Amino acid sequence: MSAPDPTHPPQVSTPADEESVLWEGTPSQWQNFGWWLSCLLVIPIPIAIWKAVSIANYRITLTRQRLRIRSGIFSKHNEDIELYRVKDWSLKEPFLQRLFGAGEIEIISSDRTAPELTLSWIPGPGSLVETLRAAVEAVRDSKRVREVDMGFDDGDELEII
Repeated sequence: MSAPDPTHPPQVSTPADEESVLWEGTPSQWQNFGWWLSCLLVIPIPIAIWKAVSIANYRITLTRQRLRIRSGIFSKHNEDIELYRVKDWSLKEPFLQRLFGAGEIEIISSDRTAPELTLSWIPGPGSLVETLRAAVEAVRDSKRVREVDMGFDDGDELEII
């Protein structure tokens, strides 16, 4: 019997329900351009370095089941939004961000801790929005979840998920 070949690992099929990463990234460092430019004045160099380290430690992960945000340098903060709870999203591409191929994605969900979430300076935001849309629809279909908003006269809404 021969030993397994390390250059060709065995193929493992993953069920559609198993969570796998669809997209992962961090905001663009271009948002710090002003800070780096101001480093020419020498005074704000520690602030620019802190901003760069802060952004490098802001991780956004989109899986088949959830959107996960992990941030923090010394103390970490984790925020998970189940994809079936995502109600709406919008893509904004302010002029300065467009110059660098980045944009802003606003997500509205029925999540209690993060009902509104803005992801700024996201590189290639159009493709991420399309990936998010497809993932939300897929998880809703697999869980057979649909959202129904019922309006009331006083402005409050009853939400059934």
